[in-house]
Amino acid sequence: MSEADENRERLSALEKALAILEVVAEQPQAVGLPDLTARLNIPRQTIHRVLRQLEMNDLVLRDPVRDRFSVGPRLSRLALAALRSGNQAAPVRAILQDLVDTVEETANVGVLDGLEFVYLERIECHWSLRVHLQAGSRVPAYCTSGGKVLLAHLDAAVRERLLSARKLKCYTERTLTRPGDLDAEFARIREQGYAINDQEYTVGIVGVAVPIADSDGRVLGALALHGPEPRFTLERAEQQVEELKRSAKRLADVWGLAPSGEDGAKGSRLAAE
Repeated sequence: MSEADENRERLSALEKALAILEVVAEQPQAVGLPDLTARLNIPRQTIHRVLRQLEMNDLVLRDPVRDRFSVGPRLSRLALAALRSGNQAAPVRAILQDLVDTVEETANVGVLDGLEFVYLERIECHWSLRVHLQAGSRVPAYCTSGGKVLLAHLDAAVRERLLSARKLKCYTERTLTRPGDLDAEFARIREQGYAINDQEYTVGIVGVAVPIADSDGRVLGALALHGPEPRFTLERAEQQVEELKRSAKRLADVWGLAPSGEDGAKGSRLAAE
């Protein structure tokens, strides 16, 4: 086999591995080999071979009982590292800085990692009275505005597993920990399009967040503002929702969230090879 043929063969294998990872990552629950075969139109034995390689490298996890596959820890780490990469930090920080200059409160963008909300970027406001955190910090998702936005848009079964995996700590008298209360809160967030944190994690701190979504409506991150209650009241927080949504759209553009038509065409090409 010539070097050119070997290069094409390696590229084809890489494309198939990426196609499989994309399907696994897009599913709200673990996916089996028959489903992957039907979705990708790739020979079953080829998918099985690639899955074994992905599993060996911790990119996917296999449930040995049901023989189904889900996102592995290495893939999660890669996703977080890519979103935090300095390659795109400058435009993200510029958008956050514009938002902070307009609202004069701290802004952050983050993603969900299990039951934690991870700050990818933060820009602090100029006031001396503020919450001092940095990019990479983690806070409980169920009692912060950004985390609640992301939990609200998770698949219901996945969300239930996350919330029932451990006892939820009550940080303030306003922290919601009962399943019924949280379900009602998540339904309200989906209906109104934003989340409010009314001193649920820290006494005296109010937050508001909106989702960052792709063109298919899949929520990939959250953009949030927060500040001390004497200065950033609930009323003022809700007044910033439209400004937040405009900034979230700019962030989605920076992250390169392609229209569904482009994604679909790409998937068809991969399946045919």
